[in-house]
Amino acid sequence: MADEDWTRSTFGDCASLVRESVDPVDMLGVPYIGLEHIGEQSLSLVGHGYSDDVSSTKTLFVEGDILFGKLRPYFRKVIIAPFDGMCSTDIWVVRPKANIDAKYLFYWMASRDFVDASMRGSEGTKMPRAQWEFVSRFERLVPPLETQQAIAYILGALDDKIELNRRMNETLEGIARAIFKSWFVDFDPVWAKAAGEQTPGLAPHIADLFPDEFVESELGEIPKGWEVELLADICEKPQYGYTASASDETVGPKFLRITDINKTPWIDWTAVPYCRIAQEQYPKYRLYPGDMLIARMADPGHGVVIEEEVAAVFASYLIRFRPVDESFNRYLQYWLRSPSYWDLVRARQAGTTRASLNAKVISDFPLLIPNRTVIEAFKTLIDPLRDKVVANVSESSSLAALRDTLLPKLISGEMRVPDAEKLVEAAV
Repeated sequence: MADEDWTRSTFGDCASLVRESVDPVDMLGVPYIGLEHIGEQSLSLVGHGYSDDVSSTKTLFVEGDILFGKLRPYFRKVIIAPFDGMCSTDIWVVRPKANIDAKYLFYWMASRDFVDASMRGSEGTKMPRAQWEFVSRFERLVPPLETQQAIAYILGALDDKIELNRRMNETLEGIARAIFKSWFVDFDPVWAKAAGEQTPGLAPHIADLFPDEFVESELGEIPKGWEVELLADICEKPQYGYTASASDETVGPKFLRITDINKTPWIDWTAVPYCRIAQEQYPKYRLYPGDMLIARMADPGHGVVIEEEVAAVFASYLIRFRPVDESFNRYLQYWLRSPSYWDLVRARQAGTTRASLNAKVISDFPLLIPNRTVIEAFKTLIDPLRDKVVANVSESSSLAALRDTLLPKLISGEMRVPDAEKLVEAAV
């Protein structure tokens, strides 16, 4: 239970709503955060835009302000602003009042009871919006400033490790993309070998795998001995996903959707919902490592290669392409991120009001196929990088689960700070 020096306060006693409006045309080049840029349930920023790309009135914020998505608040979109900028008017900009720690206030707003309270006071059925006047009356016991800071430090240590993992993954992903670009887009090893030189940073035994001249092809000049083939030539017959809706229950297989693959170049399986599927249908739609999935609608072209053994099926807006040779997996994984792939997507999208692709169109995408030894060398280099990415995502999911377990207990005073510190020290 909370100590006697904790005082009962309303949220309005502790927080102020910032209402500093601005027209984006008056502030060009300023970072912009919309609801789409805040991760659902993750307490993280997944991207941002700029004022040049938006119109209508926005709200100014400064670094350290708390941003809370008031539209459909059950999505729990809340972050601490990492820079100055402007945001959607569907986002509250919140600052702490005297004797309230900003990070403590952030975790208060991220707590399940606060999110639930904001839902109870929401207006609208299809598009519920939290009401400040209602949540400002939300009461809880608030500890002294020193205890607030200790609580924020403990929970923040977990979020700091999650952020470190995210940055590490971005670095690993950047390395993998750079290798793909050097080998298969810029053809650096081939140009170097043709000039009688060594490609900087490339081991001689790998450089020896590349040819030393080019030939003409339908894709332009390509290394001699490499081929241009259609995606259909190297994959089994494509398959559309399972038609169903995600379930709120935590039973059945995971249900991979477009929204689960189009934000980051890795899958956080803990954030993927479940679905109900008949036992006899499950084998048909079950996902396996190496399966390549490409979105056909909503966000056409976005793709992913499955890297883990997970009990999961895929949604109907996704198309599965399974390489006939597993050594192609890593190559295809980064081909999906290449400019040449996205040129094909943009050139072949159909539809007037909503762009789309289909299995036949995607199957006819031409792509460069290097010789097998080069593809296998690429896989050997990339596998440990991607294994670390997957491990970091898994660790971050565990840390987020621990944070969300400790948060309500610390905020309410049910758990003492020293007890929580021991758990966090063991985790990070």
